[in-house]
Amino acid sequence: MNKITFLALFATILTSYGQNYDDLIKKADSCYEIKNYTISTAFFEKAFKTKPELKENFYNAACAASLANDKKNSLKWLETAINNGFDNLNHINTDSDLDNVRNEKKFNKIISDLQKKTELVEAKYDKPLQKELLEILKEDQEIRNQYFSAQKKYGYQGKEMDSLGKIMVLKDSLNLKRIVKILDEKGWAGKDVVGQQANQTVFLVIQHSNLKIQQRYLPMMREAVKKGNANSDSLALLEDRVALRQGRKQIYGSQVGTNPVTKTQYVLPLEDPDNVDKRRAEVGLDPLSDYVKFWNIVWDIDQYKKDLPEIEKMSKQKN
Repeated sequence: MNKITFLALFATILTSYGQNYDDLIKKADSCYEIKNYTISTAFFEKAFKTKPELKENFYNAACAASLANDKKNSLKWLETAINNGFDNLNHINTDSDLDNVRNEKKFNKIISDLQKKTELVEAKYDKPLQKELLEILKEDQEIRNQYFSAQKKYGYQGKEMDSLGKIMVLKDSLNLKRIVKILDEKGWAGKDVVGQQANQTVFLVIQHSNLKIQQRYLPMMREAVKKGNANSDSLALLEDRVALRQGRKQIYGSQVGTNPVTKTQYVLPLEDPDNVDKRRAEVGLDPLSDYVKFWNIVWDIDQYKKDLPEIEKMSKQKN
């Protein structure tokens, strides 16, 4: 590190004193995005010292440290991430962010240990069910990727969009029949039975279905979350979707609408906006202000509360 880079790093870190864990993680992520991996690594390190009991963000930190050529921290954080439940072996093996540590002895040992652990876990899987769910997942995601790619190229209307839309509806209908059969015969296919990726298939298909189906299987998913066999953040999305379809306000702010006049996006009717981030954190979701950036929404709680009556009116008109 040259003198100018070191001084810039030192000045940046000095300004971070007194900041909480979430602020430091945000700065680490921001530095990563602009490819300033050395400063990103420094922010991750300070964040972990601030709240050493937390079990999040270690994999991202390992990637930043690897790119900064800080092999010691990268391997330490990668190992910590795995010990805290990050077990996506395929992702680790193909993630170019980790290329700088891939030839290290410790890296090979970490991967070897994870491979053995994975094989022991997967030996208990229902392989035919896992295979079927992964096939459904592929169908579900392929048509959506085609649809969104076409949307970028042709806009929201046109014969191409109509055609893909009809294909998507047909595929969703066929996939839903398969998922309903699985749920009725075997219950919620947990991560312990089919693995993380196949398990997520059940949620994805149900969330695309009609209200009657969602209401029918929502209690089953709640029980699965309690047992650790479904993701709490996925359940939050389904809870919001069902609430809005029933004419209630959403809880986590995951659902977004489009103003018919301005064509801008907004957060659909939300219960108790002041405490939404607390509820989101409880289920593993990022703050709402970060989440809505995808739709170019600036989250202002005070303004949202003022706009809420109009938002509720627009929502009712849409339904």
